[in-house]
Formats: sequence, structure tokens, C-alpha cells
Amino acid sequence: MQRKLFFLPLLFIAILELHAQSNLSVEYIMRDPKWMGTFPSSVRWDDSSQQIYFKYNAENDPADSLYKINLSSPSVISKVHWEEEKSLQRRFSSLNQDQSKRLYLEENKIIVEDLKKGEKTTVLEWFQNISNPTYLADENLIAFNSEGNIFVLNQTTGKVEKVTNISSGSKPTAKKNGTKDEELGFLEEDNLTLLQVVNERKEKQKESRAYRESISEGDSKEFTYYTEGKNPVNLTLSPDGKYATFSYYDRGSGKNTIVPDYVDASGYTTDLNARSKVGTTPTTVEIGIYDLTRDTVYFIGTSNLPGIKDLPDYVKDYPEKTWEEKERTVILSQPYFSHDGSKAVINIRSSDNKDRWISSIDLTTGELKTLDRQRDEAWIAGPGIGWSFSGGTLGWLPDNQHIYFQSEESGYSHLYLLDVESGEKTALTSGAYEVFNPFISKDKKSWYLTTSEVDPGERHFYRMPLMGGKMEKLTSMTGNNEVTLSPDEKKLAILYSYSNKPTELYIQDNKVGANPTQLTSGQSDEFKAYNWRDPEIIRFTAEDGAQVPARLYTPDPAKKNGAAVIFVHGAGYLQNVHKWWSSYFREYMFHNLLTDLGYTVLDIDYRASAGYGRDWRTGIYRHMGGKDLSDQVDGAKYLVASHGVDADRIGIYGGSYGGFITLMALFNAPNVFKSGAALRSVTDWAHYNHGYTSNILNTPEQDPIAYRRSGPIYFAEGLKGNLLMAHGMVDVNVHFQDVVRLSQRLIELGKDNWEMAIYPVEDHGFVEPSSWTDEYKRILKLFNNTLIED
Repeated sequence: MQRKLFFLPLLFIAILELHAQSNLSVEYIMRDPKWMGTFPSSVRWDDSSQQIYFKYNAENDPADSLYKINLSSPSVISKVHWEEEKSLQRRFSSLNQDQSKRLYLEENKIIVEDLKKGEKTTVLEWFQNISNPTYLADENLIAFNSEGNIFVLNQTTGKVEKVTNISSGSKPTAKKNGTKDEELGFLEEDNLTLLQVVNERKEKQKESRAYRESISEGDSKEFTYYTEGKNPVNLTLSPDGKYATFSYYDRGSGKNTIVPDYVDASGYTTDLNARSKVGTTPTTVEIGIYDLTRDTVYFIGTSNLPGIKDLPDYVKDYPEKTWEEKERTVILSQPYFSHDGSKAVINIRSSDNKDRWISSIDLTTGELKTLDRQRDEAWIAGPGIGWSFSGGTLGWLPDNQHIYFQSEESGYSHLYLLDVESGEKTALTSGAYEVFNPFISKDKKSWYLTTSEVDPGERHFYRMPLMGGKMEKLTSMTGNNEVTLSPDEKKLAILYSYSNKPTELYIQDNKVGANPTQLTSGQSDEFKAYNWRDPEIIRFTAEDGAQVPARLYTPDPAKKNGAAVIFVHGAGYLQNVHKWWSSYFREYMFHNLLTDLGYTVLDIDYRASAGYGRDWRTGIYRHMGGKDLSDQVDGAKYLVASHGVDADRIGIYGGSYGGFITLMALFNAPNVFKSGAALRSVTDWAHYNHGYTSNILNTPEQDPIAYRRSGPIYFAEGLKGNLLMAHGMVDVNVHFQDVVRLSQRLIELGKDNWEMAIYPVEDHGFVEPSSWTDEYKRILKLFNNTLIED
């Protein structure tokens, strides 16, 4: 009798485990996200600092619309009428130095808007298309572009002067003295001899042409720069009006790929013209300087950049290959002029992604002087560092002597000042955290910036003296605080969210210790009815000793089924272990569902994830599926050792980069992962795009070793567990071709423990709720059928 009673509690627990239920379902959570409520985005202020505008959807419209809150009635949220919204639009808007006046265009008119008085004045109505109106250092002068040249308006006199003379044609060929205007054929010469009237008309044409040429010769002393058919872009005048700069782009070469659309509305299969593949010749750029005083044009030279001929370290892996010493191709940003126009700097990146130079420009010659060089044998990146033709965080202080920029020199992206005359560099921020979106206050005395100083999983807004000093933390809510400062800099509009709380809008005084006030409350009653989990943020030890951050979802002990699922976020360089509402909100809700059913869920910020500095970001250099995969394996071991998970019942899933890792996990760690769902996954990096892949793996032609050890298709024979692949057929990012090629490989290997789900109308990011529902029903079925014991 005692023995029977002893087993009753165990039997009861077993029944609970077998029938673990959830108030959630895949169909419920994968509906149109509007069921969750409406949440604000894209915040901005009006010029008076009295109204906050934001995107919202309080009326269940097909898409978000513009709404506003007036601070005099903060509880009233009003939809903005289209006429008011149109009146807020400013084309080619730019501000003067103290931000008291704004220039913008209405059709071909330049409007000056006095932001203090609220007055608008038309200062010019032009007869051709114009763009880019900008105040010069002398704010009486306004520069603008029209018909491929720069003009300057003097507001006092109303006079407009054309200051550049650029022609897209070829320079006329000068005639040699004593040469004939033209060589006549026999018939024409005979005709002119015989017919007097025809000859007289011919002579009159020659006289008219000579007269026109004599007039143009009178103007020929005016300098003209002929582009010989090239197309100059980004034509910009220096603030002192002495120099103009422009760019020539060479788009390189590369064969674009074709993505077939089998369900086009026409009823015919159509072809979508998509990106090229890695290894294509990258776009290059030349920067020209037009000296308006000396009437000449010259180009910036990069031959004297330090290390311009340096070879990357990986060449040592190819001793059989001869590596030619030559200047590397580089990508130049636009020049950044000092406020007075006397100086300029430029951001330069090597096309092989290993170097970033910041150099001053000798505006009289185009020669460069390197002020800062950042070298990384992996690749240059990180918050504020810039990318491709962007200089990232880079600009001038008001003293026209110091520049500011961000660098990962210390291992984390921080804000620096550099004196362009002395070369002295000062770190304004330092520590094991990163800086985001710094900008200078209106009074030019302070910095405003966002950092992760409190915790990698939090973002807070700070104020700091312009030349450095103590940072004052202005926000206090745990999570993400995305701040938009009011024009008068007295208020903070904060888009705030927490792990289990979607974004809401708050208002706060711009003071340390000020209390924020919530302005929106957009969660639907349906959404609030469920007790969404606040996942625990933990760190586990990787095989190399690194402390790996992760989100942990643990089930009720009475429902725990001994199985686990590991989620792999996409994008590679992305952070998902944080204390704010995730962009992976569908997956977050799915993890709540899995936990209700008894699964333990782990969501890892593996090596290459954002938020943890340079070395974490570059941990996958030349081996994708190396440390980023071993982090998943070590996460599985952690679950077994610390949370009672059965080592034989662990699944893994993810999309895009997460799909790639899922494939590598099932192929290279088949004894760790029993099942996996690989969604829209890269299967061979040689087929992905150049901009992303060449950073991490270099190019297939130069570094085939890196591609061979990083491509799932080369390891498909290792599949033992159960694999689900799901892919959109009109994916123009990771092409459907990826999984087609892998499918053929699995067929040839005789593998029969895999299946494919295809989605004919979906691109890389799914749109249709029916597609999301179908995909995640299949994922849940896979895990329930393979990880839960009967």
C-alpha cells in the first residue's frame, strides 16, 4: 500500500508533463501584429517644442499614420490631418549654425524659415530645377545646385552668381593655324563652282559661324571644366565659398542574379533582377576639388596613405601563391569642411575592409595627411564607424581645430577628439561599453549620447561636456531609452520598452533624476491578458573561457518535459540578449508558448553578435560556423549541466544567419542537436552578397579556405538528426537557389530525414500571417514529434 502511494505523485506529474498546455497557440501569436495593439515609432518634435509627432495606429488603419500630442494636453492623442502633415514636409531642409533659421525648397523656390518668429520668406524663385540649398559661413550667402553647377544667392542684393562652370561634354579641339575649315569632296566642290547662289549661301554660313565663334572666344577666358562624359555627383561648396568638391563613382562589375517569381499577377513566370554575388569588383570613387580662385580642378590622391600596400595576415595560409605588392583600392567618403571652410577632412576605407583612415585634405593640392589610422586584421566596423561611402560619426567642433569621430581602437566603439594641427587625440569616453549616436548641443557646450555603460542589455541617454568630463545619466528606466531631444533642449521624448513590454512614448524634463511620464498605452486587452515572461539574462562559460550572454526561459517544474530548444538570431551582427522589446517579437511569443509546453528555451548572443565590442564582433573571422557554432554547443551543455535538460532531446532553430547556424549544427554537431529548423538560410557563402560576406571571409578567389570551412553545403554528409528547411521563393536576399542546391546535395547523399517547406509569395522577411503560421506550426510539430518522449 505504501509503495502504491509513493508512485501516485510521480504518476500525477507524468500526466501533467504529457498534457502540458498553453493559452497560446501558433495561430494566435502569428496573426497580423495589429492584434497586439499599436506602438509608437519615428518620433519628432515641432519647431516650438510643444508638440510631439509620431507614427501610430489608434484607428486600426491599414498602416500607421502620423499622430501628435500637444504638451498642453498630454492625455490627448490626435491623428494628424493630411493637410497638416503636408505642411510639415520640408524638401532639402538645412539649418544655419545656431539652428534659428531653416532653408528648404517649394518647387523651384528657396524658402527661409525663421524658427523663432515662425515666419517664412521666399528669397529666390528660380527658372530651373534646384537642390541642396545651404547657408555658407557668411549666412547672407546661400549656395544651391542647378543644372550640374553651383550658384550663390546674396540675400542682401538679390544677385545670383554661378560659381562653377562644369560641362559634361568634351573639351573642344583647337584649330591649327592655316588649316581649312573642312575638306570638300569632289561633288561638293564642283557644285559650289557651278552654282553661284549655292556658293554664296555657303559663304554666308561660314561668316555667321565665324561671328558666333568670335563671340564665344570673347568668353573663352572663363574656365570650364569638362567631365568628358562622366557624371559628377555630390557637388558641394565649401562654407567659405573658395572650393567645390564632387565625386565620380565607378560602379565596378558583377553579374546580377535572377530570382524567378512563379506567382506573378500576370500569370507568367517573371524574373526579379537581384544582387550580384561575393567577389565582384567593388564600387570605387574619385573626389575632385574645384578651386574657384585659381580656376582649376584636381583630385585627391591616396598613394601616401600609411600601409596602403599592406597585405592581410591570411596570405600566410597560401604559401604557394605569389602576392603582388600594390596599392589597395579604397573608398572615399565626402569631404567634411570645418565650419569656416578653411579646413577639410575625409574618411577613407580600404576595399579589403582592413583599414580606416581619417585624413586632412590640403585643399590647394588634394594631398592627404593621415590623422588617424584604425587597422583590423579581421574587418573595420562597429557603432559609429561608418560603412562603405559613409564616414559614420565624424565632424568638426565649433573651434574649427578639433574633429570628433568614433573608433574601436580600445576594443569598444568610443568617442574621440583630435586636434588637426597638433595631432593630439583624446578619448572622451572609455570602458567596456559602446557609444551610439553622439551629437553636439545647440549651445555648443555639451555632447548628448547614448551608451551601454550600465549594462550591455540597456541603453541610456547622457550629457557630457564638449571637451570631455563626467557623463550625466539623464534616463532612468531599465531597458531601451531611445531619446529625441526637443528643439529647445528642455524635454526628452523617449521611446521606451522592456523585455516583456512593447514600446511606449514617454516625456521627461532634460534633467538628471527627472521622472518620465507615459504618454501612450497601446497594448490591446488580448495582449495584456497573457503574463508574458521576463526572460532571465544569464552567462555561461564557452570552451575557450568566454562568458556567453543568453536569454533563458524556464518552464514551471510541474510541466518541465526535459527537452530544450535553442534559438539563433539572424543578421550575425545583431543583439537579442537585452532588456528591451525584441525585433524578434514573434519568436519571443513562440518561446513563451514553448515554455508553457514544458520546453527550456535558450536564446544566445553568440560570437559575432552586436553589443560586446570588437573582439566579440570579429570572433568569426574566416570561420563562420566556428565559435558562433561552438557557443550553441556550449549553450546546450550548460542546459544539460545546470537545468536538467536531457542531452538527447535538444533542438535548434533560426532564420537567415540563424538558419545557417542551424544547418552547421545539424551537420557538424549531430550528437548534440537532435532536430533543427533552418529558415531562409545561407547554405554556401560564395553565393551571398559582397558587402557583408567579404568583410568576414574575404573573397572566394583570394581566401577559398575560409569559404570551404564556412559553407554548410560542404558538411551535409554529417546530417543525422531531423531537419526542416523553410524558404521564400522570391527571396532576393538569401536566394531560394541556396536551399535548392543543398536539397540536391542531400538527395545525392541519400539522406531521408529532412523536409522542405516553400513559400511562393514570400521574400526574405515574411509578410503574410498565413506564411508565418504555416512555418511555425511545422517548427512546433518537428520539436514535438522528435524531442518529446512518448
